[in-house]
Amino acid sequence: IGLINDDGDVTDTIPKVHRKSKTLGAKPPEGAVVLFDGSAESVKNFERGEAVLGKLLRHDCESKQKFGDHKLHLEFRTPYMPFARGQGRGNSGMYIQGRYEVQVLDSFGLDGKNNECGGIYSISEPKVNMCLPPLSWQTYDYDFTAAKYDADGKKVKNARVTIKHNGVVIHDDLELPNHTPGKHPEADSPGLLYLQGHGNPVVYRNVWVVEK
Repeated sequence: IGLINDDGDVTDTIPKVHRKSKTLGAKPPEGAVVLFDGSAESVKNFERGEAVLGKLLRHDCESKQKFGDHKLHLEFRTPYMPFARGQGRGNSGMYIQGRYEVQVLDSFGLDGKNNECGGIYSISEPKVNMCLPPLSWQTYDYDFTAAKYDADGKKVKNARVTIKHNGVVIHDDLELPNHTPGKHPEADSPGLLYLQGHGNPVVYRNVWVVEK
């Protein structure tokens, strides 16, 4: 960007800043469950799994393996859709245990509501909107503790989660009182990772889990 005076001369320039997630490219630690690493073999870890654009995971798939208490890292990229608006702009979602949706959306420069990127529908908006521009690789890292049930199957403790978006905490030990409608209800059992399909070409890579 150049600053121009009244005579039309460039008096100064401001360099463009390209922000990058602090956890981009994070390597799975020893003992991690690698769900997707770009290989054809890892595509088989997902129901409806499909590799696109080389070694990227297409949206609208769910892990075959289920998890209880766990930590997860994944990377996602929203498309450039300049003529789309609102929920039609790079929409997908990361469903923890297939029950609690963390929104994936092109929300760059928006307010950061609970239905925008990083928000948890009807429960909480992110503490800060950390969304990068479309076509940028972004990261989610979370630490999840599942809901607890007594011997009669009654829930006695809500699930909790801490989530980082692009390396910054956007939900800190957040209590999840209920599931997100539209997928699996809460239950006293492990759950899968669901990467929601909404008709927009959102892609994923570097997906791994550490069980607690």
